[in-house]
Amino acid sequence: MLAMALSLVSQTPPAPTPVETDGAAKLVNFSGQISVVRSGYAWALSTGGIVNRQEVIVTGPDGWGVFQVADGSKFEVFNNSRVVFRANQGEWRELLEVWLGKVRVQIEHFGGLPNNNKVHTPTAVISVRGTIFTVDVEDQTETTTVIDEEGSVVVRHRLQAGPDRILQPGEYVRVFRNEPLAKSMFDKGGALQRMVHAASDAAYQAAVNARNGTAGIGKAGTTAATGSGTAADKNNGGSAPPPPPPPPPPH
Repeated sequence: MLAMALSLVSQTPPAPTPVETDGAAKLVNFSGQISVVRSGYAWALSTGGIVNRQEVIVTGPDGWGVFQVADGSKFEVFNNSRVVFRANQGEWRELLEVWLGKVRVQIEHFGGLPNNNKVHTPTAVISVRGTIFTVDVEDQTETTTVIDEEGSVVVRHRLQAGPDRILQPGEYVRVFRNEPLAKSMFDKGGALQRMVHAASDAAYQAAVNARNGTAGIGKAGTTAATGSGTAADKNNGGSAPPPPPPPPPPH
């Protein structure tokens, strides 16, 4: 999907203008290689970095980051992922377009009011009002797995006709490109959720270790991964940007 050839730079990306930061997402915690594609270049992000509408977030093999938007909602991007933030500029409810990899989303809602958001993948459309859920898009097949952790999630097949599936906490569904939407299944014992939480905890610990000086700048000048806070809530300050990831594979 990225037709352009991306040149990678490790410097801080150009500062967005006030208009660009309207509705942007802010990186509040990270570890490893995480970048934003801006003006044809992949710029390494650090804590406090901004991602604008229609920009692509790219993570490397060890990359991970937590982003927050204006209403307090957060999304967590895991390693080897390519995600577009608010791909449709005219539709604010479309939060993410996940091309590849895994994200965990926490939608905030205040006063009991719904907060409608959507996440798109090549094979699925996920609609939520206020909930926590994980979306995982597999390489090659573009099969999408949606795991509901809290609240309800509506899943629609993007390519095949058929009824939507409404997931309840502890349920999941896999969406295959060339098959109608299957029935939801129950995550017995919470095994899938535990795997997601374990990956999140490991990435957070890598951020803590880097912040505490366990990792640093090597002799060759490569900046180690760094971050701050907890996986979902804390932000204890900025740090130098990590080395940029390799360009995403052709899609």
